[in-house]
Amino acid sequence: MGYYDDHTKPERSGKKKSSWLIPSFVGLVIGVILIILALPTLLESNLLPYDIATQEEGSRLSQDNAAGNSSAGPTQNVNVDISTQVTEVVSEVTPAVVGIVNIQSQSNLWQQQESGEAGTGSGVIYKTENDRAYVVTNHHVIEGADEVEVVLSDETHVSAELRGSDLFTDLAVLEMDAAEVDKVIELGSSENVNVGEPAIAIGNPLGLMFSGSVTQGIISGKQRAIPQDFDSDGRADWQAEVIQTDAAINPGNSGGALINMNGQLIGINSMKIAQSSVEGIGFAIPIDSAVPIIEQLEQEGTVTRPYLGVEAYSLEEVAQVEWQRTLKLPEDVEGGIYLRSIEPMSPADQAGLQELDVITELDGEPIQDVIGLRKHLYQEKQVGEDMTITYYRDGEQRETTVNLSSQEY
Repeated sequence: MGYYDDHTKPERSGKKKSSWLIPSFVGLVIGVILIILALPTLLESNLLPYDIATQEEGSRLSQDNAAGNSSAGPTQNVNVDISTQVTEVVSEVTPAVVGIVNIQSQSNLWQQQESGEAGTGSGVIYKTENDRAYVVTNHHVIEGADEVEVVLSDETHVSAELRGSDLFTDLAVLEMDAAEVDKVIELGSSENVNVGEPAIAIGNPLGLMFSGSVTQGIISGKQRAIPQDFDSDGRADWQAEVIQTDAAINPGNSGGALINMNGQLIGINSMKIAQSSVEGIGFAIPIDSAVPIIEQLEQEGTVTRPYLGVEAYSLEEVAQVEWQRTLKLPEDVEGGIYLRSIEPMSPADQAGLQELDVITELDGEPIQDVIGLRKHLYQEKQVGEDMTITYYRDGEQRETTVNLSSQEY
C-alpha cells in the first residue's frame, strides 16, 4: 500500500519555470549550425580523431568486404599450434595401451560348450623379448578366463597366454607374439610423483568401442591404503597401496596406464569408488610396488609373500587426541601403526598381538606407517623367518617375536 502527503507546496508560476527554455534552444541551434559549417574544413585538415565515409565510399567499402577485399590493411594468416604436450605424449604412448578380452566357456541348452566374451578391460605392453611381448593388466580383468585376447590399438586381435596372476595386488601378466607390437611403454617412478602434478589415464572405458580413451587430471594423493575384503566376510584381507587421481577411471579402464607428462608409466589403473555421491576419485597401483610383483609373476607365475595376519592403519589416520586417550601412547611416540583387528590363528595372533596394539619398530627399525610395514615385510623378510616386533599396549612398551608363514588365498 502506498502512502502520500496531501500537504504539498503550491505550484509556482508557469512563466517563471519556462523562462530558461528559449535561450537554451537558441544556443543549441546555433551550435549545430557552426558544426555543420566547420565540418568540411576539419575533414580536409585531418583534425578529427576518426574518419567519416560518404555514402558512395560506404557503399564501395561494403562491396569490397563482401568480395573478401578489405581496405583496412593487408590480411594475415594466423597459425595456431594445437599440438600440446598432452597430445604429443598421448600419441606416443597410446600404441602401448591395449584392450583385454576375457573369453570363458559356457554351456548352451544342449549342454554343449561354446566360448563367449565375459568381459573386457585394458592392459599395457611393458616388455618385448625374444619375439615375445609381455602385457600387465589387472587380476580381476582376466579372472576366470579360459582364453585371453589382446586387442592392439589398430584393432588387431592377438591370442595371449596367462603367465601369472595375483589377487592381492590385482595384477596379472600376459605373454603373446610380438610380431604385431610396435610400441613398448617406458616405466617411470611412482616414488617421485608429487601431489598436484598432472596425470593422464589411457584405457578402454565401457568396452572396446571406446578404446584408447584419454582422461586428464592430477595426482590427488600418494601411498593411500585401501582395505580389500576378498571373501565378503566384513573383515579386510588386504590393504592395497594406491595412487589417488581425479582423472576419470571407469569400468574397462582397469589395467590401463596412468602416465606422467613425460609419457612414463607411473601406475596401473585399478579401482574406482563407484558411488553416486563420489566423483573424481580413481586409484592406480604404483609402478614401483608393481614391478617386483610383475617380475615374479612373469618368472614364477605366482607370488609368495610373508604373512602377518593383521588389519593395520597408520597412526596419522587417527586424531592426535586419541593417541593418548584411546591408545594411551607416551608423548614421545611420533609414528607407527595401530592394529584394528587380528586374524584368528595367524602369526600375529600366535605371537600375542591384540586389537589396538601400536607397532613402532620391526627388527629394531622404526616403522612410521602401513607402507613401511609392507616394505619391511615383503622386501626384507622371507616365509619362515622370525620378525621382532616392538609395540605399545596400554602405554607400556612390549616386544614379541613372530614366525612368518606364507600367505595363500
